[in-house]
Amino acid sequence: MVKAIVGGNWGDEGKGKITDMFAAESDIVIRFQGGANAGHTIINEYGRFSLHTLPSGVCNPDTVNIIGNGMAFDAAKFLKEVKEVTDQGVPTPQLFVSERANLVMPYHVDFDCYEEERLGKAAFGSTKSGIAPFFSDKVAKIGFQICELYDDEYLKEKLHRVVEVKNLQLEHIYHKPLIDEEALFDQLVEWREAIRPYVIDTNKYLRQALKDGKKILLEGQLGTLKDTDSGIYPMVTSSSTLAGYGTVGAAGIPPYAIEDIICVTKAYSSAVGAGEFTSEILDEEEANELRIHGGDKGEFGATTGRPRRVGWFDAVATRYGVQTQGATQVVVTALDCLSYLEELKICVAYDIDGQITKDFPVTPLLKKAKPVYKTFKGWHCDIRGIRNYEDLPQETKDYIDFIEAELETPITMVSNGPARDEIIYRTK
Repeated sequence: MVKAIVGGNWGDEGKGKITDMFAAESDIVIRFQGGANAGHTIINEYGRFSLHTLPSGVCNPDTVNIIGNGMAFDAAKFLKEVKEVTDQGVPTPQLFVSERANLVMPYHVDFDCYEEERLGKAAFGSTKSGIAPFFSDKVAKIGFQICELYDDEYLKEKLHRVVEVKNLQLEHIYHKPLIDEEALFDQLVEWREAIRPYVIDTNKYLRQALKDGKKILLEGQLGTLKDTDSGIYPMVTSSSTLAGYGTVGAAGIPPYAIEDIICVTKAYSSAVGAGEFTSEILDEEEANELRIHGGDKGEFGATTGRPRRVGWFDAVATRYGVQTQGATQVVVTALDCLSYLEELKICVAYDIDGQITKDFPVTPLLKKAKPVYKTFKGWHCDIRGIRNYEDLPQETKDYIDFIEAELETPITMVSNGPARDEIIYRTK
């Protein structure tokens, strides 16, 4: 059986914790898209981890963790994270990397920084992890698959061709130092030897795993609204964040194999970086209070440390996100973070030039959208520690019940704390 865990919003929905939970009952966990530009935070008996490259199943010794062919593979960050988790007492994880995954090159990070600098006020708010230049090169067929690193003659010839083009860009567009081709080759040789024990044909491995009846979990990064095709273009990431892409970024799994799509959303809204965010709280004092109460260590990016933009729950955006993912169930996280509030709001519609709509619009119209809110009474008490849904305050249940009706998809779990076991299973 194959399950997918994906985000319904702008990312940072709490997928790491939910993946960590499901990983405990999965044979294989696969990262199938994105790269080190977003972090998944998990908290368990070994401590607190912010994973950027490794799948969230690495703390489970019986789980095989795979970096799929669809990922932007940063070798340096991968090796660093493996050391960090094992240094914290996690048993050496079972880890494989697809031989067809493309490598994030050092110059991808440089070009990411240089382009943001060039754009100035029009910058995309990139995490500067090299993601956009990486995927541009992959599609332009001048990226480097991991398998290409193991043929010296081939690698040198291709590297020369690519560096020639990159240096022209560096010299004439960005006016920055040129790439040292020989030093770059040496770096690639160092990385290829360090990752050699992990590199396999994951396509073949996964086909066999399906035949053997293994339980497979696809782990998504970011959320629907950051998807290249379905998101708030152009303020999106450079890969598909949809569950459907799992069968592309984890080649070997056919589309019909995904039986369960678990879409994660927060009990409020948050976002890192630029882009349209209709329900954003613009009052800085009010926003900062929510930011401080939010999450395990507040609403600050796991990768960048930047304060996240925060806002009220957006039912319009989330319904679109959940339905675009094809979700079979929804998990609502960070419910406990709202316990300090005496009053809450949910954005139930958009006002666009005087027209009220509950349909999520394309970006040019989204820029004009104003939120239409419904106000709810807060529960104003600490709900952490509650494990039975019926034991929650009535106001809390009213809030969740309303969200479920708006999403038109069952909410099966509610998270009321950052730890793995702080979860409420919701049945009717």
